[in-house]
Amino acid sequence: MTISLRAGLMLATATLLASAPALAQTSKLDEVLKRGRLVLGTGSTNAPWHFKSADDKLQGFDIDMGRIIAKALFGDPNKIEFVNQSSDARIPNITTNKVDITCQFMTVTGERAQQVAFTIPYYREGVGLMLKADGKYSDYASLKAAGSSVTVSVLQNVYAESMVHAALPQATVDQYDSVDLIYQALESGRADAVATDQSSLAWHMTQNPGRYKDAGYGWNPQSYSCAVKRGDQDWLNFVNTALHEAMTGVEFDAYAKSFKTWFGKDLPQPQIGFPVEYK
Repeated sequence: MTISLRAGLMLATATLLASAPALAQTSKLDEVLKRGRLVLGTGSTNAPWHFKSADDKLQGFDIDMGRIIAKALFGDPNKIEFVNQSSDARIPNITTNKVDITCQFMTVTGERAQQVAFTIPYYREGVGLMLKADGKYSDYASLKAAGSSVTVSVLQNVYAESMVHAALPQATVDQYDSVDLIYQALESGRADAVATDQSSLAWHMTQNPGRYKDAGYGWNPQSYSCAVKRGDQDWLNFVNTALHEAMTGVEFDAYAKSFKTWFGKDLPQPQIGFPVEYK
C-alpha cells in the first residue's frame, strides 16, 4: 500500500469517526432503577427539614421529598437509602457519585449552579418575624410604627443587622450565637420579635400552638431545590417531573400532607384546567 493511499484511508476513517454520533452514556435514572433504591444525601439536625425522631428515624420535609422521588421511581417511598452528610458535603457527594441526589434545604445560587444541576424549587424560603401571641405588638405594621422602641433577636452572622434593618430600619438588633437563645430572648421579654427563616417560624408555631404568631411580613426570598450531577438531562428531567407532580398533580396529597405536618399550613388544591404554571 502506498503512503498516499494509506494516508487517504486514515483520513477517511477519521472523518467517519468524527461524524458518528457519540456512544450514549447510561443515565443515573437507569442506574438507580437497576439498583432498586434511591441514595439520597441529607442532614439529620435541622428541624423541620431533616432531623431524628424519638425512635431515631429520619424525618422532615426534605426526607418526605426524597420519599416522593423514591415512590415515583419504584412505586414504594421506602426504597431509599439516606446518607447523612454535613452542609459542606452537599456538593462534593454529588460530584463524586457518593449520592444520587441531595435534598438538604439547599439554596439555589448561580455559583452553586456551576457545580451541580438544580431541580425545580420545592420550597421558597424567606425571613419572617415571630411575636408572642399575647405580646405588646400585634403585627408587622405595629412593629414598624414603634421604630427604635422595638428590639429584634436574630442568629449571629455578618449580615444579621442589615437583614433586620431591611424590614425594620430603626429597630435595635440583638444577635445571639444559637437558635435557642433567640427564642429565649422573645420568651423572657428581652426581645419583642424574632427574625428567623419562615420555615423555622412556621415549625416553632406548629410545635407551640397558640403561644406565638407570625407578624405577617416576609422578605429575603430564596429557593430551595434538590441537586444532581451536571450533564445527565434524563435524570434531571425525571426528578423534576416527580417534584412537579407532587406540587401540582397526582402526588399532591403527599406533598400537602408533608407541608401541613412541618409548617402547619393547608395548601389549596391545584387549579384544574389550564396549568397555572404556564400563565
